[in-house]
Amino acid sequence: MAASEANNDEATKEATAPAEPVDDLVSTHHSITVDGTELPYTATTGRIVLREETFQDGKFEGFKPKAEVFLTAYVADVEPGTSRPVTFAFNGGPGSSSVWLHLGVLGPRRVLSGDAGDLAAPPYGLADNAETLLAHSDLVFIDPVSTGYSRAVEGGEATDFHGYARDIESIAEVIRLWTSRNNRWLSPKYLAGESYGTLRAAALAEHLQNRHGLYPNGLLLISSVLDMGTIRFTEGNDQPYALFLPTYAAIAHYHGKHGDRPLHEVVAEAEEFASGDYPRALARGARLSEQERADIVRRTARLTGLSEDYVDRANLRIEHIRFFTELLRDQRRTVGRMDGRFTGWEPDAAGEHFSDDPSISGIRGAYAAGINHYLRAELDYVNDLPYETLSSRVQPWSYKEFEGASVSVVEKLSAAMRANPHLRIHVACGYTDGATPHFAAEHVLARLTIPPQLRENIEVRYYEAGHMMYVHEPSRIQQSADLAAFVSGERP
Repeated sequence: MAASEANNDEATKEATAPAEPVDDLVSTHHSITVDGTELPYTATTGRIVLREETFQDGKFEGFKPKAEVFLTAYVADVEPGTSRPVTFAFNGGPGSSSVWLHLGVLGPRRVLSGDAGDLAAPPYGLADNAETLLAHSDLVFIDPVSTGYSRAVEGGEATDFHGYARDIESIAEVIRLWTSRNNRWLSPKYLAGESYGTLRAAALAEHLQNRHGLYPNGLLLISSVLDMGTIRFTEGNDQPYALFLPTYAAIAHYHGKHGDRPLHEVVAEAEEFASGDYPRALARGARLSEQERADIVRRTARLTGLSEDYVDRANLRIEHIRFFTELLRDQRRTVGRMDGRFTGWEPDAAGEHFSDDPSISGIRGAYAAGINHYLRAELDYVNDLPYETLSSRVQPWSYKEFEGASVSVVEKLSAAMRANPHLRIHVACGYTDGATPHFAAEHVLARLTIPPQLRENIEVRYYEAGHMMYVHEPSRIQQSADLAAFVSGERP
């Protein structure tokens, strides 16, 4: 090949190569009134480029761009310094953006979605969130790759980020970059996660400490799941049947199956049954006498609101989607998985599994409308990509690190707490949460391998609502106060 031809080929490659990605952050200034006092703040939103160190034959070749991660940061315009906390927040899925925590409970603006039985109608609306955590902590909301506006770089492999380990590494890198670029290494730092985001937060705490020496002050675990084995109904695993039963009882209570008995009385009875006689009966199987089995059937049916015939036919084992489909079958209604207070309809009232979760479809439109309007109209960020509130593109999610074992970060959280005895844990549970039940969270917390004195660092709060307990206004008000107290360092 002639030299001129080689030069032409090289020029063609350079001309067709993707443009080098750059950060596209936009800052705007706002204020909100909290407890009668005006709080000015700066909002910065946009995508930052994540780069990875690359090596060839042991030689450093530079930082290769891998992804553009979307975030929204709120920093209060107060006296400069490092003493103000900063909270890094994300939701779960996997495949969820941070819109739920952002516009549901933590941020300075919130969606007006309505609640079970009184949903808002399109086109919905936004309002100031006078209970925002920004009054006590700066906030950084992070959308993992393929959610929100976050994407792999042009020509990059999005699937590289669709898995447990790479997800942890990429979110940790966002946190490290933001902390360094904003001179916040000496600020108290908190990680707030919801649902799968709680598993991510626990693993992040251990990773940040070991990889970067960045020690968080606390974790805010909202609708917690740290061990997938506690919520997955798989053959031979009877554990979820017992751990979900108190939630079934709470949902049955909400729908009038327990008369005028107080909720806490019903839940306490269900927890007692679910921690003793019920799991023992499941373990005994065919060794149960006819009388023993009949007694377990009767008690299970009474607590769950299901018929004795159904419990018997289900072999005492009530799988959660079947429960949500069966509880109000006589009314031809289903109840929500994320929040059992919500009800819906199915095209086939005789079906075994519902086809739609009414607690998600009931509020998803309000949150999608809210974030799409808010980012452009109020934060001045313009991007023609679709904002992925909930994305199926991350599936199948890789758990290759757990091949042959349950997906669990119990030991990682335990190790983080042992290494950092100042690490505090706040766990928020919704009684009608049929996705991450409160009794499963309690079960996992009891199995943390930490010394007794570190258990004083853990607090658990309960709300009479579901997975996104903040859609229930009394729960939102109480939860906001609980989170503020925790981040402010108050001990229960």
